[in-house]
Amino acid sequence: MRPRPRRPHPGTGTDTGPTDTARRIIRLNYGFQLLFNLLWWMPVFYAYQKAAGLSDGQIFGIQSIYYVAFCLFEIPTGLIADRIGTRNCLRAGAVVMTAANLAPVVSASYTGFLVHFLAIAAGRSLTSGAASAYLYDGLRAEKCDEHYLRAEGTARALGLAAKIVCWPLVGPLMAVVHAAPYVLSAASAAGSLACAVMLPRLAGTGGGTGRADGGRRSGAFLRDAGFALRCVASSRWLALVMVQGVAVFTLSRICQVNLFQPILLENGIAEASHGGVLAAMTVAEAMASARPQWLSRRLPPVAWISILSLALAGALAAMTLGGPWAVVALLCLFAAATGFAFPIQRKLVNDAVPAHAPRATLLSVESIVDRAVCALAAIAAGAYLSAGHLDALLWHSALATAVLLGVFQLVLHSGVVTRGQDRQQAAAPPGALRAGTDTS
Repeated sequence: MRPRPRRPHPGTGTDTGPTDTARRIIRLNYGFQLLFNLLWWMPVFYAYQKAAGLSDGQIFGIQSIYYVAFCLFEIPTGLIADRIGTRNCLRAGAVVMTAANLAPVVSASYTGFLVHFLAIAAGRSLTSGAASAYLYDGLRAEKCDEHYLRAEGTARALGLAAKIVCWPLVGPLMAVVHAAPYVLSAASAAGSLACAVMLPRLAGTGGGTGRADGGRRSGAFLRDAGFALRCVASSRWLALVMVQGVAVFTLSRICQVNLFQPILLENGIAEASHGGVLAAMTVAEAMASARPQWLSRRLPPVAWISILSLALAGALAAMTLGGPWAVVALLCLFAAATGFAFPIQRKLVNDAVPAHAPRATLLSVESIVDRAVCALAAIAAGAYLSAGHLDALLWHSALATAVLLGVFQLVLHSGVVTRGQDRQQAAAPPGALRAGTDTS
């Protein structure tokens, strides 16, 4: 059956909604993002590893290794996504994620958790660029580009809402089966695989060359990598947008994952209350993620990313001044700013990708930059915490963010980069891969 075209609004002739195929892509993307990212172990992994006998140095060391591994895995996986198709890459990522979540069940030791996080890095790197590239190109192929921002934001909001429902159950479930958080995470990843299998093929959207042009050869991958780097070099606007997003990603990741429990404990908030605080933060982030268009209507998206980055930095610094209730409120404000920022930043980067460029590979390049900075930040965080200098860490993180954004604004207003002017400068060489084709 052929997809039904979008129905015009009576009397206006304007489109009011996505096509049937676009709706299917959006709904399956919702399911994939929700289940793939539903990590039941997230609220307890620090305490879980401590109970298994790991020290703070080992725990933060594994986190640093995780970020470095993510960077290394992003290089080939982005190229793979553009070669074999983003849909196939999503399927592979779901398989790896399912196995990764079972590693601590098999071995609750330093080695088991190291293998777990290395496999998590591999699974997430397979999907980090591919998921966004598939959604963006799928909606563009259906001429439904205007629905991308809402679809990206809503997918994130639904995933966060699922965490709100599921995370409070982790404690009671662990009392019955200690390894329940990891078993349930594996089951969720298996569900995301089912969603990826049902995703429709993106025919004729101008993406990877697949198997026909010998894409499996290492020489082809090296050429593709070189072409992607040339795209970044020739598009100064794309490079600048990627750098600006580093502040949002690093601050949100380090605060909400690595420093969440240390901040609460430092302010006298008992471990029994951490789940409730995390649920409140997740509600704030989900509500903001579902409505990123509220901000994009008032200022240019690039300006909002700078403002939100400063809000994140300010919230971190203010946490050193308030009491327990103030810290909880600031964490919720921090989460809301993160919720607004991520879909806007993702759309900024997608819009900045030059024509005919390997989209999934370039989105992976952005992830490499983000995770590389996170790896350094995790090492620094471990050193600060070991020395008992949490407040100094929060202040220094805020100051570093302010400096980065100051440099960004100087470059932006210097005239060296004209917004969007160079997006179409990179032309694909003969036979080069193009982002988004699904060859499966």
